Order: sequence, then C-alpha cells, then structure tokens
Amino acid sequence: MSASQPLNTFPLAGRTIRRLGYGAMQLAGPGVFGPPKDRAAAIAVLREAVALGVNHIDTSDYYGPHITNQLIREALHPYPDDLLIVTKLGAVRGADAAWIPALEPADLARGVHDNLRNLGLETLDIVNLRAMGDIHAPSEGSLERQVVALAELQQKGLIRHIGLSNVTATQVAEAQRITEIVCVQNQYNLVHRHDEALIDDLARQGIAYVPFFPLGGFSPIQSTALADIARTLGATPMQVALAWLLHRSPNILLIPGTSSVGHLRENLRAATLALSPDVLAALDRIEAPAAASH
Repeated sequence: MSASQPLNTFPLAGRTIRRLGYGAMQLAGPGVFGPPKDRAAAIAVLREAVALGVNHIDTSDYYGPHITNQLIREALHPYPDDLLIVTKLGAVRGADAAWIPALEPADLARGVHDNLRNLGLETLDIVNLRAMGDIHAPSEGSLERQVVALAELQQKGLIRHIGLSNVTATQVAEAQRITEIVCVQNQYNLVHRHDEALIDDLARQGIAYVPFFPLGGFSPIQSTALADIARTLGATPMQVALAWLLHRSPNILLIPGTSSVGHLRENLRAATLALSPDVLAALDRIEAPAAASH
C-alpha cells in the first residue's frame, strides 16, 4: 500500500503553525540548569531553526532558570512576525537545581513578568499552566484558582492565550469552563500512549495537543522493532518516531529539543517522511503488548 504524508500545518492562537517546532529545554546546562556549555552553539541552533521554517518555539523561564529565554531573545529578537513563542508556568528552580512547585496566583504573576522581561516581550503569545502532578504524569486535583489567575492576567493584556500542561481530561474540562484553552501539552510518544482518548477529544474541538518528550525525554526510546523499521525506510529511529506522531492525529504539534544543529536538521526532516499503512500498523504494535497490561 502507498505511503502518505500528513498535513504540515495546524491553526493555533490565530496563526498557521508548522507542526514540527522546536523545544528549547536542552539549550540550558546539564539537568536543565545553568548556562550551556557552548553559548554560541545554542544561539546557532535557534537561528537555524527559524531559518529552516520553524515558527513554534516552546520554552519556560524555569529552564536554566532564565537561560533559555535569554538565549531566545539574544538569538531571535526582534522576533519574526510569524514566530509563536509558547512558555510555561508552575515551577521555580532551587539553588540545588530542584524543581519547586510555584502555583499560587502570586507565583504565576511573577512568572509571567519574568518571562516577559527575559524574552523582551510586552505580551506572551501562549502561557501553559504546568501542573506538577508526578512531574511526568498528571494527577487529579482542581486547577481552578490557577486558571482564574491566568485568565485575570490575560484580561490585563499580559497573556494572549492559555494552555495546560501535564493535566488530565477532567482538568482540561474544568479549565474550559473558566476560559478558552488553545493547547494541551502532556507526555506522549510511541511507547507512552496514555492520552489516546484525550488527543481524539481535543482533535474534535480543534485544540492542539503538544507531546512533551516526543522522543522519550531523558530516557530516549529504545526499540529493536523501531530500529528495524527505520533501517528499511532509510531514516533514523527518532525520525520515524516523530513521523508516527505526525500521522497519529492532525492536531499533534511536535517540539523535539536538541542543542545540536545537526540533530535539529535531522528532526525536521521527519516532516517529509511518508509512512505506509503497513509501517504504521507495525509501529502501532510496538506499544500494544504494554498497553494490554495496563
């Protein structure tokens, strides 16, 4: 059967966004803390991303902290008109690099102003409320106070749009009763598929779903079957994993991160990788045995 390529764009925050974007987390030092080993290389990655057509960059002022936003400003300000910068609130960093929840309304207001200052902006395009949960997995609990606080900052003109990160379907519905939610950012990839129903529900509503750790994050995806499929396609396993996500649903936007120009180019080539129904079925089977045990 013939291979197909998914659509390359999706509407988000009133703009047409290329579905393969860039996540800036890896530009900070080890453990997402402190400055990069090579600042010039980090600047080069950001500039190359935009030169290659990326118009969706994901960041947070707690990366570093402050480091990635300052790098983005140095590399790209004044920003291209079509560039959408999405940031996150919900944590601060300790002196020991710890991730400390910061979800009180005053914390969120402080975080908005930190992002504005370090990015050199007067208004943030999208702010994702990052529920800490179990760090990489959501846990139930009301986010009403936090969403109301962000909606008030939106009314003041400091935020254009609001999204959510690391949340459950119940929390998405709760937030939607308060304000419009334009995107949801949760962990999801070829071997971690707990959000299947949520992705489909958001797609029906025209809401973007942005997987964090699309390549497995700190523990990159390892699969003999994936490696074998990639070899037959003349691609890398990570390119195939990204292409599978693009085929999964049209509302999925990807933000793979890297501190290497070479890896950036490699990741972006995944948008041109066509997968046949047979290949998609084989990739779907990689996760199926684990899914059956849940």
